[in-house]
Amino acid sequence: MDIVKLVLTSFLSVLSLFLIAKVLGHKQIAQLDFFDYITGITIGSIAAELATELEKPWKPLIAMIIYGIVSVALSMTTNKFPRSRKYINGTPTILMDSGKLYRDNLKKAKLDLSEFMMMCREQGYFDLNEIQTAVFEHNGKLTVLPYSANRPATPADLQLHPEPASINTEVIMEGHILHENLKKMGLDVTWLKRQLKEQGYKNAKEIFLGLCDKNNTLSLFTGE
Repeated sequence: MDIVKLVLTSFLSVLSLFLIAKVLGHKQIAQLDFFDYITGITIGSIAAELATELEKPWKPLIAMIIYGIVSVALSMTTNKFPRSRKYINGTPTILMDSGKLYRDNLKKAKLDLSEFMMMCREQGYFDLNEIQTAVFEHNGKLTVLPYSANRPATPADLQLHPEPASINTEVIMEGHILHENLKKMGLDVTWLKRQLKEQGYKNAKEIFLGLCDKNNTLSLFTGE
């Protein structure tokens, strides 16, 4: 009987965690702020407790729901009242500007020089002289603005006018032809087979991934 209860509470825990994660959205995965971080850990801990709570599983379930509601309420508050973000999420902190390091701001961000320099290296800057401004964001990430002379050249700098970039469309995945994607691009299987033959392939089964751009140029990748 206890085993049956354990299975049921485990499924209830997984289902509750899935539903709450869907309500909270991708922000929990992509970009955590301070409260999101706390909420994510807490809800995960409560979900683990729910999975093994055989007597009164409704208690951790209610706790999970409350944490989820509070998190959604705070997100709605920050969206509706932007000024509240600095009190809930915090504000960005300038750590370096025009060759000057701000010692007080480093202390405020609870970073020492070694950690700051490591974060700069992670952004690809091994020489601090290349950095004009470094900002410590409220989510714990470092944003770096290099001096104009040190940033990568852009087409505008070179007075070039490249065509607008576009997203390639998958037409073959793991040896299977994606007929719907071909149709959306105004192409058909006959065209695809001809392209395969021109590139030295017998059929789509030899292809791990096939991508087609807006100019109907087919790029083929084989798997190993």
